[in-house]
Amino acid sequence: MDLLRIEHVTKRYAEHTALNDVSLSIPRGSVYGLLGPNGAGKTTLIRIINRIIMADEGTVLLNGKPMTQQDVYRIGYMPEERGLYKKMKVSDQAIYFARLRGLSHREATMRLKEWFVRFGIQDWWNKKVEDLSKGMAQKVQFIVTVLHKPDLLIFDEPFSGFDPINANLMKQEILRLRDEGSTIIFSTHNMSSVEEICDHITLINKSENILSGRLDEVRHRHGNNIFEVDFRGEREQLISALNGHCTLLDDGTAAEGIYNQVKIHVERDADVRSVISVINDSVELRSFREIIPSMNDIFIKAVAGQLKTVEEK
Repeated sequence: MDLLRIEHVTKRYAEHTALNDVSLSIPRGSVYGLLGPNGAGKTTLIRIINRIIMADEGTVLLNGKPMTQQDVYRIGYMPEERGLYKKMKVSDQAIYFARLRGLSHREATMRLKEWFVRFGIQDWWNKKVEDLSKGMAQKVQFIVTVLHKPDLLIFDEPFSGFDPINANLMKQEILRLRDEGSTIIFSTHNMSSVEEICDHITLINKSENILSGRLDEVRHRHGNNIFEVDFRGEREQLISALNGHCTLLDDGTAAEGIYNQVKIHVERDADVRSVISVINDSVELRSFREIIPSMNDIFIKAVAGQLKTVEEK
């Protein structure tokens, strides 16, 4: 069942349309990547979900019901532009935010200390926020976002400013939260992070949803039937055998070890089996693998208008 549904949402500012008839569904217990170039409308959509602003048209449904202001307490939101009160003690700041989300002082303190130990920042409990490094401050902000165990978590560029070790720690925590039942919206420009942690994605460009679906399905859907073939035998013999069955994209290189390699394009899915058969008859086939485009490649092509728009599956 979907936790969150966005149905035909439109938002306009004077002469500018920030979102135009955007619809998407976010499955419960998933990490959902919200992608798009700057100015595409991602932040506007996140603010509408959080009821910071209201849509001009359309509906936001949580658990199948129109969202109310009370539902905001069931959301944890870590915006890209974030900050803490620099003169406060770290513990006082964190407890303050936790109590805004309905936790008692005692419960907030207990949960915070567990998280501080998990993130290795327990020694900073009684220090001032202004003494924190940017990375440690972001850890505190992450903690106060998830502390009240909301149904929906929204992270806008959560790895910005982190070194690789701490970025990996955040990824592990996001996946752990998902595995424990949280539903997560993850907004980012970092396509490698998308491939590492997202289950589903939506790509918004120029205020419209131009691409949605399961991450693996999206990548396969936009493959170009390009295959890499490792084989043992005469390259010329293979090239001759493949003539008329597929397009040779390069004349091959020496693959790792004793094998040779060529790259080919098969026009139709229905022809793949026959091409494999031709290869087997002419040389010793060692591997035949499809080259699946990365999300970075898909993102660039989609924003450039080089992909067909698709309906969400």
